[in-house]
Amino acid sequence: MPDAAAPPSSPDAQLLMAAASGDVDGVSRALAAGAALESRDMRGRSALLLAVADDHLAVAQLLVACGADPNALDDRNDTPWLATGVSGSVAMLEALLPAGPDMTLRNRYGGISVIPASERGHVEYVRRVVRTGIDVDHINDLGWTALLEAVILGDGSPPYQEIVGILLAAGADPLLADRQGVTALQHARALGHHSLAALLS
Repeated sequence: MPDAAAPPSSPDAQLLMAAASGDVDGVSRALAAGAALESRDMRGRSALLLAVADDHLAVAQLLVACGADPNALDDRNDTPWLATGVSGSVAMLEALLPAGPDMTLRNRYGGISVIPASERGHVEYVRRVVRTGIDVDHINDLGWTALLEAVILGDGSPPYQEIVGILLAAGADPLLADRQGVTALQHARALGHHSLAALLS
């Protein structure tokens, strides 16, 4: 349940609670009662962000149809779109695309959605998001790209092998090094991820 930013009986608070719980009818009633579509809780989270974070697809689809902002930042620099990269939900990605998300907005680590998705091993999300034109060579505040995160923070297993292959096929530059000048290939070799190293060679 969201941290309340308005009295519990207010339409705005009802909208946020309904979105967080996946209550489509509750969202509709709150909006009909005059709730502001971009209402925020005390952490700055919009109804759409709450729905996306808890994977309430039908609620997200309704809110997008009503014009909800996929770029609404909360107090942690998360947005509904950025949250899809964390969850790895392709269905949610598809639900938000019609809203025209800004794929250049950065999370609190300076990353865009393809980076956490690659780190977490969300193969199908990465496969889909690279087709949106997202910058697969974006560098976050750590100095890492999606490719570097997949190698450094992944375990070298088949899902990470797939992600590395997808990123390379999408044009990711395997020669982009971290701040210490170490490339993805060098990291893969140092970590003993031989299959990844073969892909990157």
